Amino acid sequence: QVQLVESGGGSVQPGGSLTLSCVASGPSLGSSTLGWFRQASDKAREFVAAINWSTGNTHYAYAVKGRFTISKDNSKNLVFLQMNSLKPEESAVYYCAADPDSSGVYYYTAYDYWGQGTQVTVSS
Repeated sequence: QVQLVESGGGSVQPGGSLTLSCVASGPSLGSSTLGWFRQASDKAREFVAAINWSTGNTHYAYAVKGRFTISKDNSKNLVFLQMNSLKPEESAVYYCAADPDSSGVYYYTAYDYWGQGTQVTVSS
């Protein structure tokens, strides 16, 4: 099964930038969708961005469009989330996830594999 490990979380001031990375191992990702979700304390897990491993098509939550960029490096099985102009309310644990069937880009229930998460804190 696919294993995912995130890195790159940390603390940043409002308006700052951070890049998260996720390395995948295991079976070939084929035409999977790789997504980023986030979950703040006492809040539901929410979709942030996703990318199709084969086509490179991307999807973004409305709240992050224009500020976040998802990208991938197929040769290294890496997915990145570049986050700019970060806001305090975006403090959360960020998770990388894989949906082998690309059956539901925006819905966390469609994703079968999850990383352990990486904490992002936006505070002055």
